[in-house]
Amino acid sequence: MTTVTAAVSEPAEKKFKLNVRDFGIVFGLIAIMLLLTLNTGTFLTGRNFINLFDQAAIVGLLAAAATLCIVSGVFDLSSTANLAVSAIAGVMITQHLGVIAGFVGALLVGAALGTVTGLIVVSTKVNSFIGTLAVSIIYRGLAIVITGGAIVAPLPEQLAAFQTWTWPSLFGLTAGSVLMVAMTIVLGIVLWRTTFGRRIYAVGGNKEAARLSGIRTGSIHVAVFAISGLCSAMAGMILASRAGSAQPAMAIGIELTAIAAVVIGGTSILGGHGAMWRAFVGVMILTVIGNGFNLLHWDTTYQQVVTGVLILLAVAADGLFFRKRTG
Repeated sequence: MTTVTAAVSEPAEKKFKLNVRDFGIVFGLIAIMLLLTLNTGTFLTGRNFINLFDQAAIVGLLAAAATLCIVSGVFDLSSTANLAVSAIAGVMITQHLGVIAGFVGALLVGAALGTVTGLIVVSTKVNSFIGTLAVSIIYRGLAIVITGGAIVAPLPEQLAAFQTWTWPSLFGLTAGSVLMVAMTIVLGIVLWRTTFGRRIYAVGGNKEAARLSGIRTGSIHVAVFAISGLCSAMAGMILASRAGSAQPAMAIGIELTAIAAVVIGGTSILGGHGAMWRAFVGVMILTVIGNGFNLLHWDTTYQQVVTGVLILLAVAADGLFFRKRTG
């Protein structure tokens, strides 16, 4: 039993030592914010910061879940398809049972779909990238079947309560933004301070060694997919709350933005290395860049170029550090 604990905890202990990469990511975000502060008169205002967190809420929730998946050695490309199905289910439940029941129902649907995704990937042993891509197509099709391709919305008398996630809350942030921050903190603690978190690192770092240490690697992967589904459902209900409706085409492509944020934040795409705060910094970097393009009235076409360059640099740096670790 002692051997198992040591094998699981060692990667986690190494992971939380600060290094150059840690400071580089944070200083990069600070540098971008300083640049925008000097070149605009509206960036460093309370209203703009509330707007930043509001813009980051959806990607932030998906990135938090993606961090767990990537650290454990898998990818989840089905998250936004899950988001759409969960939001549609939440709206439909709201129509019949009320807003609270609709939100709870959406969470249950999201977690269930995430669990199914995990079971498919684990049982078929297919590469998670391909497996979850196929599952995402299935879920999008399911969303179309459920709605007939139409937009679904709560009843008119339910709309005000349904849009609760857009209401101002703590420090003026919307309730959706507060939920994103809260989930990032909770999942960060889970990853950093719990046995489950240490096992996630162990499985992502060396799956076979983790299995030989007595860790049920399949169960860990199913669990992270279930959590990913839960976060997808939360993001779906926030998005539906903003729009006042849900539809099958919700959030297409945002899962790639979330993965990009995780990679830019410094979490290794090879698994076994990463942290929740890195994902949050990555999300804020992308959000601040997008906000800067709007404030400076730059052509947003070039924003995609900047994002692509950042991803390439992050992946290249990850490969360099990996070679140093193994060399």
